Amino acid sequence: MAIDLLFALKLISVLGCSLIAGVFFAFSNFVMNALARLQPAQGIAAMQSINITVINPLFMTAFLGTGVGCVFVAISSLLKWQQISITHTMLGSLLYLIGTIGVTLVFNVPLNEALAKVEPSSADGIKIWTDYLADWTFWNHMRTGAAFAAAAAISLA
Repeated sequence: MAIDLLFALKLISVLGCSLIAGVFFAFSNFVMNALARLQPAQGIAAMQSINITVINPLFMTAFLGTGVGCVFVAISSLLKWQQISITHTMLGSLLYLIGTIGVTLVFNVPLNEALAKVEPSSADGIKIWTDYLADWTFWNHMRTGAAFAAAAAISLA
C-alpha cells in the first residue's frame, strides 16, 4: 500500500512538473516573443493582465501543488535512503522547489510587481518594459529547464 501511494505521488509530481514546464516553455517560446512585437504600451498592458489572470485556483494548484508533491517525494526518499532512486527523487524535488518555485519567487514575481506599478503609456514604462522582456524571459528559461529536468529526474526514480 505504501509503495502504491509513493508511486502515485511520484507520478503526480512528474505530471505536475511536466505541466508547469509546458506552460513556462510556451511563454519562453512564443508568448513573450508575441508581446515583444506589440507596441510597448500594448505589451505592458497585456502582460499586466496575464499576471493578474494567472493567479487563479487551477494554475496555483498545479504550480504550488506540484511543489507540495515534491516535498513529500523528497521526504519519502529520505526515509528510504538505502534505495538507489534517492538521488533522482531528491534531485528532481530540489530542481522543482529551487529552480522553479524559488526562481519564480525571487526573480519573476518581483519583476511582475514592478511592471504592475507602471503606467503602460509612460516613458518610464518603455524603459522598464525593455528590461522586463529580457530579464523575465531569461528567468523563465531557467525555471522551464528546472521543471523539465525535475520531471525527468523523478521519472528516472
